[in-house]
Amino acid sequence: MVKLYVEGGGDAAALKTACREGFAKFLGKAGLAGRMPRVVACGSRSDAYDSFRTAIRSGEAAMLLVDSEAPVAGPAQQGDAAKQEDRGRWLPWLHLQQRQGDGWEKPDGSEDLQCHLMVQCMEAWLLADRETLMAFFGQGFKDSALPAATNRIESVGKQQLYDGLAKATRDCKTKGAYGKGEHSFKLLALVDPAKVMEASPWARRFVEALQSRMAQR
Repeated sequence: MVKLYVEGGGDAAALKTACREGFAKFLGKAGLAGRMPRVVACGSRSDAYDSFRTAIRSGEAAMLLVDSEAPVAGPAQQGDAAKQEDRGRWLPWLHLQQRQGDGWEKPDGSEDLQCHLMVQCMEAWLLADRETLMAFFGQGFKDSALPAATNRIESVGKQQLYDGLAKATRDCKTKGAYGKGEHSFKLLALVDPAKVMEASPWARRFVEALQSRMAQR
């Protein structure tokens, strides 16, 4: 069994359950139904990293998925983002080692294709499917308050994403303003993975690597 250690879910059991369910539904729609990894909601990014390191030391089949928290520097994603061969050579561990606040070393026995990034955070994936956002929040949703659709979603900063979602949803009567704990994983379960993969080369890399890994099990 491949375990996927993900950042998210906080400390509350109910939120961890929502995190697992959200990722499971997203991955099922991404073509992994019937050959799913076991999703482990780890809470903080450092806890996800620590759990992944422990799994690797124990010889488990494991993958890691965390927010990049910042733009990914050029040396970590060289080549043509549209080519699977080039995406397969990207170096997420280099990004995590060099990012101020992380300084994470690649665990012995692991490789870059076991490490995956949501660039720059999970909300970027939600932004890739504006139609689902509009349908979910309903009346009062202001699409114009979101970062411009012409922006590459991986170039939109984390705070800009949070601010845009807050402004777009502040007049929504049914669901209320966007709340990470209340809405994020429900939306993750609803968004179209094809749209996310089209908008985010790092998301495409993640799904491709997981499909390849699960096909070997």
